Amino acid sequence: MSPKLNRQSRVSDIAKALGVSPTAVSFALNDKPGISTKTRERILAAIAEINWSPHYAARALSDGRTSTIGLVIARSPKAVGSEAFFMQFMTGMQAKLSQRGYGLLFQVATSLERECVIYEQWADQHRVDAVAVVDLHRDDPRPRLLKELGLKAVIAGEKSSLLPSVYIDDKVVMEQMLTHLEERGHKHVTYVAGNKQLRHVSQRAQVALKRRGPKVEVEYTDYTAEQAAAAVRKQLTGTGPTAYVFDNEALTIAGVQTLREAGAQIGRDVAVASLEDSLTCEAMSPPITAIHRDTYRFGEAVADTLLAGEETEPFDLSPRLIERDSTKTVFD
Repeated sequence: MSPKLNRQSRVSDIAKALGVSPTAVSFALNDKPGISTKTRERILAAIAEINWSPHYAARALSDGRTSTIGLVIARSPKAVGSEAFFMQFMTGMQAKLSQRGYGLLFQVATSLERECVIYEQWADQHRVDAVAVVDLHRDDPRPRLLKELGLKAVIAGEKSSLLPSVYIDDKVVMEQMLTHLEERGHKHVTYVAGNKQLRHVSQRAQVALKRRGPKVEVEYTDYTAEQAAAAVRKQLTGTGPTAYVFDNEALTIAGVQTLREAGAQIGRDVAVASLEDSLTCEAMSPPITAIHRDTYRFGEAVADTLLAGEETEPFDLSPRLIERDSTKTVFD
């Protein structure tokens, strides 16, 4: 007599009830070839009917997998929590991972060195099956370390000769923004950027400094509101720019507050724009011009690459400039 299936059933119970081998059930669960489409669908339908999921501790013991993907972000916790990019990115990752029974283990590190220590601990303790690496630095030690640790990894946003990556072109973001500001008559722009060691920040800054058009000054920060405010105050001591471009919406908020404290009217006396869009940019008064990108889909693509373990084509985040009231005034 076949066992009655429930959420506590084992793989062997499911196999016996359906008249298939435990290997067939495993192939269906892990989306592996070796069984017919009809058998796969029958197994998955039976599992879905009882809302069953595998016992992950037992699976980790049997095949060494943890069904967990790691993500470490080496920034201040306050900065990470205030940035919509990471929330959308992680949500996109988790949405894809959960379809395959994987979870996301997330940590914030105080430095790049601390992030490397976390990877060493994870590898030693077999905590994760793979990791997503964000915010690639110049001369970044992480790709080589992960290779030496034997920990599977995917670089999110940048190219690497050592690891698979999901590459996005950050140069086009700055190009779109400066073209827009030039069309509005701006001749002096300040770019309030993030950490200058980050490759994507460096790419944006290079475009800004080398491009023909408005004069651009770059102020680097650690992504905190305090440093963004200090960067704006520094610019206010001189002639000052007619437009400010901020790396993300969190820096934008701090910059706008500082400009208002100095008596500037946003959108009339000075233009303000963000290189990352969010509901915050849309809700501010005046609404802030920003570059909109589908970071949720980017997170999905990184998760897909982690699960497949293969390089992908350059990923198109479809950056699109959304003009709002903060840059509509034409400056003569």
